[in-house]
Amino acid sequence: QVQLVESGGGLVQPGGSLRLSCAASTNIFRINVMAWYRQTPGKQRELVAAAPRVGSRNYADSVKGRFTISRDTAKNAVYLQMNSLKPEDTAVYYCKGEMTVDTTTYNYWGQGTQVTVSS
Repeated sequence: QVQLVESGGGLVQPGGSLRLSCAASTNIFRINVMAWYRQTPGKQRELVAAAPRVGSRNYADSVKGRFTISRDTAKNAVYLQMNSLKPEDTAVYYCKGEMTVDTTTYNYWGQGTQVTVSS
C-alpha cells in the first residue's frame, strides 16, 4: 500500500504562482507514473500533468507552458509548479501514483489539496 499526501494548495491571485507537493510513503522509483489531476464540482477528474519514470512529461493543453511537473527520487516526492495561474485553474488537485507489480497495475491517490485562483 502506498500513501500519497499533497500539500501547498491555497488562495492565490490571478497571475500568481503556487507549488504543490506530493510526498510518497515509498521510494517513488518503484512508481511507474506520478501524475497530478484536478477536479471541480460536477466535472470529471482530469489529468493535468504526468511524469513517467522513463520518458517525457506530458501536460494538458490548458496548462502547457505554465505548469511544470517534476519528480524527486531522493525525497520520494513529486511537485507541480504552477505559474501564471488563472481563475479556471481553481480546483481540487490530486496526486496519483501508478505502480505495476508483476502484471498488475495499482493506482494510488492522495486526499487532494484545494487551489483557488481569485482576486
